[in-house]
This record gives sequence, C-alpha cells and structure tokens, in this order.
Amino acid sequence: MDPDVDAVVVGGGIGGLGSALALARAGFAVRVLEKEPQFGEVGAGLQMAPNATRLLRSWDLLDEVVDLGVTPRRLVMRDALDGSELTHLDLADTARRYGAPYVVIHRSDLHAILLRACRAAGVDLVTDAAVRDVELAADHAVAVGERRRDTGRVVLAADGLGSRLRARLSDDEPVSSAYVAYRGALPLADLPDTSGLALDDVVVYIGPGCHFVQYPLRRGEMFNQVAVFRSPKALAGDEDWGTPDELGAAFAATCDRIQAALPSLWRDRWWRMYDRDPIAAWVDGRLALTGDAAHPMLQYLAQGACQALEDAAQLAEQATKARTADGTDWDRALAAYAEIRTVRTARVQRTARQWGDLWHCDGLFRATRNALLRDRDPGDYRYIDWLYAG
Repeated sequence: MDPDVDAVVVGGGIGGLGSALALARAGFAVRVLEKEPQFGEVGAGLQMAPNATRLLRSWDLLDEVVDLGVTPRRLVMRDALDGSELTHLDLADTARRYGAPYVVIHRSDLHAILLRACRAAGVDLVTDAAVRDVELAADHAVAVGERRRDTGRVVLAADGLGSRLRARLSDDEPVSSAYVAYRGALPLADLPDTSGLALDDVVVYIGPGCHFVQYPLRRGEMFNQVAVFRSPKALAGDEDWGTPDELGAAFAATCDRIQAALPSLWRDRWWRMYDRDPIAAWVDGRLALTGDAAHPMLQYLAQGACQALEDAAQLAEQATKARTADGTDWDRALAAYAEIRTVRTARVQRTARQWGDLWHCDGLFRATRNALLRDRDPGDYRYIDWLYAG
C-alpha cells in the first residue's frame, strides 16, 4: 500500500500540531486528524519555560508568541496562609542562563499560532475525523475512523489524557490526584480591584491541600487566576467531586489576597486533575505515542505543553537522522525517539507529583519547607537546570 502521507497525527491539540509542524518543517508530508468540527483549544493560561521557547524560536514562532503573551519579571512563590514571599526566580536572569525567555500565553493563542504555522508549512488539516483504531503493517499504519481511513508511514497518537490508541500499548488508566482546578481569565478592566495584584509576575501561593496561581496574559490586558485544591468528596469516593460548594472551604484559611481573588473564578466549569503512571513502551510497530497520550502529567512544573513540544522536536530530529537515499527508516526513528523521550518525561511526571506533595504539605513539614525556601539563594538553579536546559 502506498501511504497517503509520511505521518498521520491523531489529535489537533498543541501536542499534535507541534508534532505536525516539526515534521513538516523537516520536509515530511503530514496530515492531522481532529475529531471536533473545528480546530480549537479550551482553557486559559500556559507557562512556557525556556526548554519550550527555545524550540518555538527554532520554528520561527517565538516573536509571535512573545508578542501575544507576556514575559514576566519574576516567578514568585508565596505561602498561601500568610501571603509571605518564600522564594523567587528572576526570569531575566533565567532567560540569560538558558538562552530563551519564560513566556506566559493564553492556550488558545498558542494553539492558533501553531495552527497558522501548520497551514503555512503545508500540513493537511482535517476536522470531524475521529479515529477509533489503528491497523499496523510492516511499513505503514492506517488510522481507522467511522467514515475514513488514512494511511501513513507512521501514525502518531496525540489524542490526549484519555487516548484510545494508548490502549494498544498499555492497559493503564488515568490516575486521579483528588485535586481539582478552578480558573478565571478575565480582562484586567473587569477585575474589581487590581491594587494588590502583581501585574508583571507569575505568583504561586502554596498551602495545605491547595494552591493559587496568578499571572497576566495577552500583553497584560488579561489576568489569569487558578485555584487548585484537594477535594474531600474525591477522598470519600464520591463520583461528583470538586464541585463549587467545596471551593470556599478549601481556601477558608488562606490570606486576604487569595480571598479577594476567589470571586473572579469561573464557577460553571472545573478541571479535575489526572495524570498517568509512566510507561516504557511508546511504540507499537508504526504507531507512536506523543504528548499527553504518552506522558500526561500534573501541573506543578508547568511542563505539559513544554514536554509535548519537546516530543515534537525530538521526533523530527530522529526522523531526519534516519533519512537515507532509499527513504526514511521509520522503525529506527521511532525507536530512538522513544528511547530518549520515555526517560526524560518519566522524570518530569514523577517530579511533578513530588512537587505537588511539597506545595501542599502542612504542619511541621510546611514550616520546614518554608524555612528551606526562604534560605534559598535566588541564583540557585540546581533543581531546575535539568529541566530548563533541556
């Protein structure tokens, strides 16, 4: 069978479009299959660390990302109960150290940038094309949908946390953290009082069983706020957990700045926090996992989108290396991609869980954590070099 394209990407989110763009820029023919009637992204803010913005620069997208986003001055960690500063990163210094900026951007803006870049690179973008299975052969794979079949030298599963295609490689299920997120991204002019807000920082308040994040978006014209807490209903086994009636109680003991911000959060939607355990097998013949289908992670390192873009760049690099006069050795490329990426993303997944435990501790552990963070030299990068240096 003569494949339609080199790569069929199942899923048109940030990870899927990133993979499509990286491969297209490397000279491969790519088709993206998106199950929804149109391409789009739901959510609010994203933090893009230097390991991701370096890649965006290499794809000639960083200037547009910076223009539509914000380059914050500092990343500040505060105690959620008393509001005091615990430690910070000087993000100008961070940019110098890692050779790329730290940028915050609206999720839909980054998605739109990637979508435009994919169109310009000649990626075939198909909507209303849900994929239910993949058929594998020695030298190709077929993405099978209800109304169409798409053949590629490879099929990339970029279908997210609930990936149907991951089931071909693992019988694992998403793992509930029992935490839930409430978000609110509003025009700055719509906020009742901005006097207590840090309008050029990313601020994270960490506290017992909860945390609260604030940062500006869209050139500073919008403000993003996220409240995350452990749900007592989830711990009790209630299927209907993380509901708005739990929000106030979760933050009842927090500082005045958090109390003032809570009314600005959306109450008509919430996001339960899941990840999965790392798996070693990402490749089955000519099918490979990428992004959240491969390594869904909790948000404590703000690396979900960043790691998906790393996947994209690494896959394109390995496919380029495997190209010969006779064509591309995709088996070699996928094996090398998985060997490199499974190790790194497993570390990020596990470290994210550990950081969640650190953020949400109480009692003596909280007091010890706060003392250690206050003693930290702001120029000490030993715990993030491995992550941001890429």
